[in-house]
Amino acid sequence: MHLIRENLFIGNIGDAAQVLQNGSSEITHILSVLSSASISFFSEWRSGITIPTEEIKKVFVGGSGDAAAAPEGHSGDGSKSCLSPQKLLYLLEYAGKDLKLVRMAVPIRDMESENLLDYLDACIDFIDRSRKEGSVLVHCFAGVSRSAAIIMAYLMRAEQLSQEDALESLKQSCEFVCPNDGFLEQLKMFEEMDYKVDHASTIYKRFRLKVLGDCYNRGEKIDSSKLGADPGLPTESSSVIEATPKEGEGESSFEWHKRRSGNPFNKSSQTECSSVFVEPLRWMTAVEEGAIEGKLSCAHCDARLGYFNWSGIQCSCGSWITPAFQLHKCRVDISTV
Repeated sequence: MHLIRENLFIGNIGDAAQVLQNGSSEITHILSVLSSASISFFSEWRSGITIPTEEIKKVFVGGSGDAAAAPEGHSGDGSKSCLSPQKLLYLLEYAGKDLKLVRMAVPIRDMESENLLDYLDACIDFIDRSRKEGSVLVHCFAGVSRSAAIIMAYLMRAEQLSQEDALESLKQSCEFVCPNDGFLEQLKMFEEMDYKVDHASTIYKRFRLKVLGDCYNRGEKIDSSKLGADPGLPTESSSVIEATPKEGEGESSFEWHKRRSGNPFNKSSQTECSSVFVEPLRWMTAVEEGAIEGKLSCAHCDARLGYFNWSGIQCSCGSWITPAFQLHKCRVDISTV
């Protein structure tokens, strides 16, 4: 267990288990970032461990207790979160010896494709409250990737640090931390969204599109709950996603791979495009039917408006967008709100 800032510690599952079983004069709150939010994860990790708990609340995406309190995974501004509706956002409980600790558990896997962004606000708020009330241990399994990424996000917002500076600062206190490449990419997005998770930003929409593509590639059903609102329905958020020229060819240019500098989702060219790329919308029935590619036709007159392909489409400006939901500008009316 390592002290990062006053009343803020990082550790691994062993550190957390020791505090939960024996109590601690230093720690009053625990933030568990594991693949399962259940306290039973500890007994599965090491047989014989029994940790008493008393649930305070469970918070689900778009459901009871969610700060957004918006239906079907939408945020309050009409845009959508990457998280599926009714997915567990976090569990809050009293835990440990004499139930004196407050534990928040967030279900995040240590995978480069895992969605970290949509958990950051809840985690940062918990750390902030915990430091005011006492002290907090942030832990994952090894204390290397997930817990480090969460603490980096906290330092970035609290101290207005860049992603690189937050990592360097964290390593000064705990030299072996190493968030996975996917988490570092998302923390760069977090920085470029001004240290908040802005569902209405182009950066977040490109990230959400990538997450939808990953869901499709895993064989998950893309139902209407994952699609954006149809034009004309109440929303303050545009569905347009700007094309961004990118090194590499095809879908491989958007895969998580070796660590890269900068954010691949930034607009870097002013080349005029003949098409607009949008998030998948509910009127795109062929998308919900599960086709890998196909025409996008008007829901009323069946006129062809564009094309979609989960493997990607190259824009006229040279950008490769994947997955791609392309509307030709000459076939649609575009208004700026």
